[in-house]
Amino acid sequence: MMDSDPPFRETYKTLFADYESSKTKISLNDRDTTVEEGELPLVDLSRLDLDDEAEKERCKEEIARAANEWGFFQVINHGISRDILDKMREEQVEVFKKPFYNKCREDKFMNFSSGSYRWGTPTATSLRQLSWSEAFHIPMTDISSFGSLNATFSSSVEQFATKVSSLAQKLAEVLAEKSGQNSTFFQENSLLSSCYLRLNRYPPCPVPLFGLMPHTDSDFLTVLHQDQIGGLQLVKDGKWIAVKPNPEALLINIGDIFQAWSNDCYKSVQHCVVTNPTKERFSAAYFLCPSYETVIESCSKPSVYRRFSFKEYRQQVQEDVQNYGYKVGLLRFLL
Repeated sequence: MMDSDPPFRETYKTLFADYESSKTKISLNDRDTTVEEGELPLVDLSRLDLDDEAEKERCKEEIARAANEWGFFQVINHGISRDILDKMREEQVEVFKKPFYNKCREDKFMNFSSGSYRWGTPTATSLRQLSWSEAFHIPMTDISSFGSLNATFSSSVEQFATKVSSLAQKLAEVLAEKSGQNSTFFQENSLLSSCYLRLNRYPPCPVPLFGLMPHTDSDFLTVLHQDQIGGLQLVKDGKWIAVKPNPEALLINIGDIFQAWSNDCYKSVQHCVVTNPTKERFSAAYFLCPSYETVIESCSKPSVYRRFSFKEYRQQVQEDVQNYGYKVGLLRFLL
């Protein structure tokens, strides 16, 4: 039977050899690895559908406050059934069980777009820079064809993608309203061709590595469905906290582009995933992204950031990662 796991040990054997010869414990990101567990703000979205206008407004205020103070929050009664979430997770597990060779040849063996399967960190020069994970990046324009193109996936992935896309738009509109902008900006500029779903798997890891390096998201906002293994961590008030999984909730986080558009009203915060030594972890993330041509301009004055296009932002991020090994992000666009 062919192995389904990526060949991390073989591919990064030089980095493992350096680590083992140094006989020093890996310290993740030069930070205290004793991270306390915490619970994010929890918002019941069913209140948005009530006839009680006061309660509806309180719900919107909770969403905006969480986006401002945390940059992350949880939502329950979000409109995506447990049945859809469970079926999608079953299908996600199955696709990652495919032999590694087949996943690398996704265009031929799995009918995915070429380049959608990604794993590890090709640019890593030490184990601390390695992301111990594998993922499929699936454009929304490809989702609807899964039923006919890929026998591994049924309609549950398409149902999840459709509903989570609507949820992201709904939340973006609430956040725009609470920043004083009754704007259709997000609906007009977030196209099927620019948004995507990412299916993630974090294999068990024998040493304490990142499953996903510390980063911020380069989008408007992200909606995440994760399992109960844990591993997601984020920065709050300068300290890393571990997010306690909630089986009933989806996670929402603000991206760089929303922070810039909101003129720093809402925060895009650093987050990462740490590996588990014995258990694999799965998650599915939807990214609400603008088209490359979209021009981002702060919605209030005085502006913290200069005008820029999403294409310009993405190119700057790629250039910084190539030159410095990390993303500089919005600091490049300060006025």
